[in-house]
Amino acid sequence: MSKSSFIIREAQPEEHQALGAIMVDVYSSLEGFPQPDEKPGYYQMLQNVGELTQKESISIFVALSSTDKVLGGVVYMRRLKDYGAPGLVTTIPQASGFRLLAVLPETRGMGVGKALIQKCIDQTKVDGNQQLIIHSTEFMKVAWGMYERMGFSRFPDIDFQQGQLNVYGFKLTIN
Repeated sequence: MSKSSFIIREAQPEEHQALGAIMVDVYSSLEGFPQPDEKPGYYQMLQNVGELTQKESISIFVALSSTDKVLGGVVYMRRLKDYGAPGLVTTIPQASGFRLLAVLPETRGMGVGKALIQKCIDQTKVDGNQQLIIHSTEFMKVAWGMYERMGFSRFPDIDFQQGQLNVYGFKLTIN
């Protein structure tokens, strides 16, 4: 699959369930990452990811195949007050954020994740914000490389710990 064989756009409500299933599958398959029985509330949130759009500043972007199959998606926040993480992150002015990037395993390496992140970067510019903020864990080191190649840098000021899980901040300055 090449970039020309998928599109990125805002998710429609009927696509939320398929994206939620992808998110549950992707996150539960991360080696060492907490499993559904350890974090049932987190996995319920993933499964019902569409409910996040009830907040006005939150959008979901999806990648769709030429046959309209959901290949992956990401949750984008125009304002960080709705980011959903503890600490300083919700107070950063003129910043957007994204969370919960997930791509079907069989499409990895085909540019789907990168295209979803680029959509968030483009939307940050449209929204007039100067930074794009994200968090990741050590279980997502493959994604870290992609973030860094796209210009993100570590932002330790917004690191936090969720139970035993260390969560690391990253930011991209938008010019």
